[in-house]
Amino acid sequence: MRGGLDNGMREGGRLRTWGVRLLVAAFWLAVWQLVAYAVDSRIILVGPLEVLARLVELAGTGEFWASVATSLARIGAGFLGGAVSGVVLAAAASRLAAVRELLAPVMGALKAVPVASFVILVLLWVSSRDLSVVIAWIMALPIVYTNVCEGISQTDPALLEMAEVFGLRGLDRVRLVYLSQVLPYFRAAVSLALGLSWKAGIAAEVIGLPDLTIGEHLYDAKVYLDTPDLFAWTVAIVVVSVALSAVVGKGLDAALRRWEARP
Repeated sequence: MRGGLDNGMREGGRLRTWGVRLLVAAFWLAVWQLVAYAVDSRIILVGPLEVLARLVELAGTGEFWASVATSLARIGAGFLGGAVSGVVLAAAASRLAAVRELLAPVMGALKAVPVASFVILVLLWVSSRDLSVVIAWIMALPIVYTNVCEGISQTDPALLEMAEVFGLRGLDRVRLVYLSQVLPYFRAAVSLALGLSWKAGIAAEVIGLPDLTIGEHLYDAKVYLDTPDLFAWTVAIVVVSVALSAVVGKGLDAALRRWEARP
């Protein structure tokens, strides 16, 4: 009886939260539409209804989905490479002080140098087709590395002592001790790095202009002053980013549950 009441209260709380979010979204969409009416210039600003209509029109074409898939595949590959590299380097840096000292200036530079500088520089070394892959990797690497290093350093000493007493080594120590301690830091890193990699990767496409990508369509919309297209592609970028974050988060949770359930 008590459990059912608690579940009902939680469900009611979630419904109220979503209701508030929908009201806030409706408010700002209404403001956007009113400003578009006041400006009354399609080159400067278009309303959400026109943007939605154009987005639906674009979504009915194969070129739209091919462009989204191409950008998603390349930027996703760069993000994945950066995340894996960050975890591996963080594990090495946590065990060896020399590695940590050697990597400190590199990670500092990766975080401090503007994305535009990296895009121009990397474009001298790789083709425009691979530019977004490298930029996404550069965005993800320092974030994952720094967060995972912090998570490892904050591991509870009592758990490490317990691992020594029970003779846990290798993967058993990682699964039973470090994984639970580092997971919150890794999840935060993935959430932040994924969004930055996606935005930076799209920006790299706008500069590099590889064929059949979201960045190419954004550039074309700017050149031809096609504001509805510009807004429609921007909305598509946001929608893909939100969906990607949700899918990656749920996939990560499922994988970790399976990993922790291993005997």
